[in-house]
Amino acid sequence: MRYFPLFADLRGRRVLVVGGGEVAGRKARLLLEAGARVDIVARELVSHDLAEWAGAGPVSWLAREFDESQLDGATLVVAATSDGALNERVASTARARHLLCNVVDDAERSSFIVPAIVDRSPLVIAISSGGVAPVLARLARERIEVLFDESFATLARLLAEWRSRIKHALPEVNARRRFYESLVRGRVVELVRSRRSEAAGREIERQLAVPSQAASGSVVLVGAGPGDPGLLTLNALRALQEADVILHDRLVSDAVLSLARRDAERIPVGKAAGAHSVPQSRINELLVEHALAGRRVVRLKGGDPFVFGRGGEELEVLARHAIPFEVVPGITAAIGCAAYAGIPLTHREHAQSVRFVTAHCGESADTLDWASLAQPRQTLALYMGVAALGRIAGQLIAHGREATTPVAIVENASRPDQRVTLATLAALDDVACRANIQSPALLIVGEVAALSGQLHWFGSPPRTWEALRSAA
Repeated sequence: MRYFPLFADLRGRRVLVVGGGEVAGRKARLLLEAGARVDIVARELVSHDLAEWAGAGPVSWLAREFDESQLDGATLVVAATSDGALNERVASTARARHLLCNVVDDAERSSFIVPAIVDRSPLVIAISSGGVAPVLARLARERIEVLFDESFATLARLLAEWRSRIKHALPEVNARRRFYESLVRGRVVELVRSRRSEAAGREIERQLAVPSQAASGSVVLVGAGPGDPGLLTLNALRALQEADVILHDRLVSDAVLSLARRDAERIPVGKAAGAHSVPQSRINELLVEHALAGRRVVRLKGGDPFVFGRGGEELEVLARHAIPFEVVPGITAAIGCAAYAGIPLTHREHAQSVRFVTAHCGESADTLDWASLAQPRQTLALYMGVAALGRIAGQLIAHGREATTPVAIVENASRPDQRVTLATLAALDDVACRANIQSPALLIVGEVAALSGQLHWFGSPPRTWEALRSAA
């Protein structure tokens, strides 16, 4: 994040705008709406608005060339002329005085930028691309304007009027947050949208008069998918934004966690092969403790919580303690890895079935039904098998699977650092050593794996065993 977003209180503060054209007029209008005292420096006022404001009084017009003394007492500076050299002089002079300066359409010379704005005062939404892609900021603004219509301005003003009474009636933060959330999702919003503000106020009063009950905690078991936050469901996003506490696994990406409510408590409970930082029993205890304390808990798991995620075990614990819960499924690793690697798990010519298998260690690999897994014309998706790649290949070949069967290893699927490595069962053990395969990774075995070379669409092209061998 290059620019730190903030909202400045400019009421009664002096802002200097250098320039008298239409662009300067647009900047001045925004500043006046924020209550600033605007001084315009320009030989002439081309902007009709500026000329009108200067004559009526909201704007002070300094009809002369720019000089350093005009910066005295200024809070912000805007350089909005068509003269690049003059804009640079304004910006450099402001920097020397440690004043923030915006050079219109020149992010490199600016120490602050003016975002695209959705004004539903007192609710104001600012969007910025850091000056590098204004068209994207405008597109975002257009979409947000559709989501937040003018009724949100009325709703925001209404909530502002009731804020002190609500805070007095509900001093506990979590209870107050839930009350607000019930307001903005219920009857009050309907009344505001139908232009019945007085009735909306009475509805707030009615709801506030209802005797408060002890906060009831709950748990939402959420699948985070393979890593790309775009693969989250809308219900998953809602749960993250409403959570008081988030217990998240090691494989949950930072990009997914960034979508959670900023003040939510984040507790890492990740486990890795041979290094279980938080045992499952302690995770169960944490879920119960936080829920019984009245908090909304999100148990955030990579992939899908019901596919090798021990989600069922955790829900059994919650059920024994009569704690309410719900489940938000996610895209499991096999589906996500295959899709982002360009591998169809089933294919009319190659595979009529797909099997999800876990082999997180050598011991578990030895308990699998290898004779069944080695059958042809099926795809195997093996979870947590990085530490046992050689043993997996050996068992499949020993039980009848062709040594030339294509294999794909997908690391960090759907993330910027995704890697796909193609080999055969016979070469899998060597691949594990030469390619430095790292967890998280999924092993896909079957003829469909070879299609990745042709169908890949995300990230770098797959690495082939032949290329790895020649590079060595």
